[in-house]
Amino acid sequence: MSSSVSEGVVQTGKLVVHIAENGHSYKIECDEYTLVEAVQNFLESACGIPFNDQLLLCLDLKLEPQRTLSAYKLPSDEREVFLYNKARMRSNSPYPEPVQVENIDIPDPSLPSPSHNPHPLDDASDPALKALPSYERQFRYHFHCGHAIYSRTSASFETCEGLLREQKVQEKALEIARGNLDHFYKMIHQNYTDFMKCYSQQHRGHTNLLATFMRDKEKLGSINILPPLQTANRKFLLDFVKEENLQKTWEECSSLHKQFDNKVSEFKLEFGDLRNSAEHLFSDKASFLIKDLESSIRDRQQIINEQKSIMQALSKDLNTVKKLVDDCLSCQMSSSLRPHDAVSALGPMYDSHDKNYLPRMQACERAISSLLDFCRDKKNEMNIFVHSYMQNIAYIQYRIKDVRYKFSVFQEALKRQDDQFEPLKVVRGIVPAYRACLAEIVRRKAAMKIYMGKAGQLAEKLSTERNAEVRRREEFLRAHSTYIPRDILASMGLYDTPNPCDVNVTPFDSNLLDIDLADLERYAPESLLGLSLKSDKHGTLKSSLSMSDDGYRAAESEGIMDFPEKYDYQELLEESELVEIAGTSKMEVENAKLKAELASKIALICSMSAELDYESLDESKLDSLLKNTADKTSEALHLKDEYQKHLQSMLKVKQVQCESYEKRIEELEQRLSDQCMRGCKLSAGEDEPNFSFSTTKTDNNNSEVSGVGEVHMHRAMEEVSCASSTSKSGILAEHEKPQEGLDDNMADSSIMLNSQLDSSMLDLHRDKGHLCDKDKMTTALPDAGSGITSSNMTLSMSQPPDVLSCETAIVPGLDARVNDGLVLELQNALAEKSSQLDNAETKIQALMDEVSRLGRDLDVSQKLLDESQKNCAHLENCLHEAREEGQTHLCTVDHRASEYNTLRASAVKMCGLFERLKSCASSVEVPAFADSLHALAESLASYSSEGNDDSTAEFCECIQALADKASLLLRQRAEFLERCSKAEAANKQLNKDLEEKKELVNTLYVKHHLEKQAIKEKICFGRLEVHELAAFVLNSSGHYEAINRSCHYYYLSAESVALFADNLSSHPSYIVGQVVHIERRMVKPPPSTSDQAEDGRDSLTNPSSLDQGSTCNPYGLPVGCEYFVVTVAMLPDTTVHSPLS
Repeated sequence: MSSSVSEGVVQTGKLVVHIAENGHSYKIECDEYTLVEAVQNFLESACGIPFNDQLLLCLDLKLEPQRTLSAYKLPSDEREVFLYNKARMRSNSPYPEPVQVENIDIPDPSLPSPSHNPHPLDDASDPALKALPSYERQFRYHFHCGHAIYSRTSASFETCEGLLREQKVQEKALEIARGNLDHFYKMIHQNYTDFMKCYSQQHRGHTNLLATFMRDKEKLGSINILPPLQTANRKFLLDFVKEENLQKTWEECSSLHKQFDNKVSEFKLEFGDLRNSAEHLFSDKASFLIKDLESSIRDRQQIINEQKSIMQALSKDLNTVKKLVDDCLSCQMSSSLRPHDAVSALGPMYDSHDKNYLPRMQACERAISSLLDFCRDKKNEMNIFVHSYMQNIAYIQYRIKDVRYKFSVFQEALKRQDDQFEPLKVVRGIVPAYRACLAEIVRRKAAMKIYMGKAGQLAEKLSTERNAEVRRREEFLRAHSTYIPRDILASMGLYDTPNPCDVNVTPFDSNLLDIDLADLERYAPESLLGLSLKSDKHGTLKSSLSMSDDGYRAAESEGIMDFPEKYDYQELLEESELVEIAGTSKMEVENAKLKAELASKIALICSMSAELDYESLDESKLDSLLKNTADKTSEALHLKDEYQKHLQSMLKVKQVQCESYEKRIEELEQRLSDQCMRGCKLSAGEDEPNFSFSTTKTDNNNSEVSGVGEVHMHRAMEEVSCASSTSKSGILAEHEKPQEGLDDNMADSSIMLNSQLDSSMLDLHRDKGHLCDKDKMTTALPDAGSGITSSNMTLSMSQPPDVLSCETAIVPGLDARVNDGLVLELQNALAEKSSQLDNAETKIQALMDEVSRLGRDLDVSQKLLDESQKNCAHLENCLHEAREEGQTHLCTVDHRASEYNTLRASAVKMCGLFERLKSCASSVEVPAFADSLHALAESLASYSSEGNDDSTAEFCECIQALADKASLLLRQRAEFLERCSKAEAANKQLNKDLEEKKELVNTLYVKHHLEKQAIKEKICFGRLEVHELAAFVLNSSGHYEAINRSCHYYYLSAESVALFADNLSSHPSYIVGQVVHIERRMVKPPPSTSDQAEDGRDSLTNPSSLDQGSTCNPYGLPVGCEYFVVTVAMLPDTTVHSPLS
């Protein structure tokens, strides 16, 4: 709240607190610095809920007593606080008392009377005027009656609305409590979900380990160790473990697995019961109790409106009659309206009041009264519902805490299960680990070859740079040694040369076994890894890996077989951009790289298969993994198909181009043969006898021609060579982009071949006319033979026909003297050219074979590349996914480990604290228990302040609260003992008073009985007469005194007492009898001394006088008092009562 006010201004307002158990609300004036404890103290005095039983909630926050209201952004008009009574939430708490609605006692007015309220018109002579005051009194009476009814109805309706508001408050309180419970339930449900997920994965993995144990054991027994690794005790993989302990371990794991499964099943049932209880509680709503009540109150609102309209009508009629009376008194009655007319108009109004308005208001009052009863019943139902609902919430919260404590136990059990199943996991992981080791050997060997190849490349590069540096220095010395003396140059140190660099690699990995990928599949095949896939659809990963591996081995074997031939051809390309190493080609290095990568991925897959079991994955994760793998595989295959189509289209273009070249070569050969035939025939026609030997036929009908044009052919071949060398780089650049995915060595070889063929053919076509023109311009060849013999360049391709035609065109123009020698030379040249043509055809055929072989190599390389790319992409994806999964698992394990360490430390602390509490509770007596608890709380408070542990602080608070309660109980015990002593004293006094009251009651009972008997038998209570009935009661002095109202001192005679005593077993409390004699006596003063002596003498002679003297005042009356001694006779039906016990 401080953020919404200026600095230095205190936020004040009213804090609204609602009581959940009854719906009452309190508005407390406070500010933001008010402690919650002060609010609780006020509520304790206001609503009677003890401080320790109060639970204050604001939304989902619990208000702590030691904090201020500003911590919860209170007071605020938008936030309300709800108070819950924790004592009502206990299971043994009684149901709330029924709601008692106070009766609204507004009495009806008394009937009007002229005597109480006289009016001047009461004495009027006119009967009409005399009736007006009576109507006024009646109308006023009707108005007051209606007002009383309306007041009671309004008060009852407001009470109904108040009950509705209280029920709405209770409904909102239940929603707050339900939301608080839902928060804790969601937390425990998430914990349960995580636990069941971990348990399900562990259960599937352990079940699979138990089910495949015998199969894994048989696999270990069937796989032989490599011969160099075999010993007397180790020949199979099964010898890596102790076989005699495996069966026992398996049985123990199986038993523990079943026991833990049963415990988890019980826990699942318990949590299912908790879930059902919580869901049932969440489905219960209090709105059904309020809905009907709210609609009923809304419907009854029209009753109040109806009463208001009736009250308005009554008030209007009363004002009308008052105005008439006032007008009559002031003599202002109009001439048109006489008193008789006014009285006749008031009669129907009176009837309407008496028969319509008042009965309707009474009916409305009864309807609101029934609504009030209905609201009271609904309120009682709501109170009981809230009471039961809060008890259910408390019970579910208790069960949630119990379940939360069990989670730590089950987490510990999960870890223990993993430890118990570790030997079985070792049995499962031996084969993948063994295969991974063999794959690591293959990878290291390939890595060594790559390393050595890179060292050779480095040596070649350094050697080339040294030679370049040496040449540069020699050129420098040649250029400047003419001007500078040699000794000066030597003194400058310019004659030094760089030393050669020897790259020497010390041999390593000499202890590796001599195995390859084929040995890996023979000694540790992939089929023995034992990946437990659930169905055929899960075989995608495995099949893709095996397919890639097989394709790689097939391509590798083909590449190895074809490699020497390719290497020989590569040596023919002097301008190749590939830097080869002696004994190690780039293809071998590339194959070594692929082999190392494949072996590395195999080792990684083995490591993953040892740690990751497909059975431990969820169905959703496994399906998603397989789906992603299938998608990526299909995408890779699609890219491979596209690239294959691209290469096929390129090969088709090259094939068409080669076919066109072949056709062109055949055409050139045919034209050359035809020209040779025509030249021979022409020579034979001119000088047939001398030139019969001028033409010769080769075996394949190709003529060989040698002549003057050979010089021009030499020039043309030089131009072809130059064009080929200058166009090579451009052609390579054009073909470089389509061949990106291929091996560099193969691509460069095919490009060099195609570029040479293309450039040669193009240059031949282009230079054909040029040669012909040069030959036509030549008119004389004085030394043709020397020019021909001096030529050392031979044609490597078939000559164009125009060249021969130009050459033969010169022959007829020669001089006849040189014809014979020329023909002979032409014949020799023809024979030589024929042999050269045969060689050219052989080379062309070899080139065609080379092209087809390169096409095959290209297909093989393409397959190898596709498989390698696919395998690498797949393995990279698997590696990436495995790393992510491993990272996730590692984070989860670290998090769980930290949580476990925290919980374990907390548990150890709590155990120590409970031991201290137990020793504190058991070592002291009851009076010193509170002091011991206070000392323990102070000690723990100092300990918790040092450790800053929340659980310890909470435990300290509990101990402090327990100590306070113990002190309170001891004080209450002392007060109770004091009250008990006071109560015992009061009880004794009450017993004494009770005895006195009991005696008084007995006396009153006797008197009451005697009075009843006197009334029944007509006992005389006045002056007694003979033959009348008299009642005598035993007084405190032991005499029977008659019950008499007017005359006292009637005593029963001793004879009568003896008569009744003889007939009864006990001394009677009263005697009723018939008077037979009354003796009147007077109390005399006591006699003097002389009289006493005389009386003594007389007593010796007359004993009766002794009795008379001793009984002169037997009843203790004053001297001179008159009394009567009555003698009675027993009645036949007289009943004498004894005192009550």
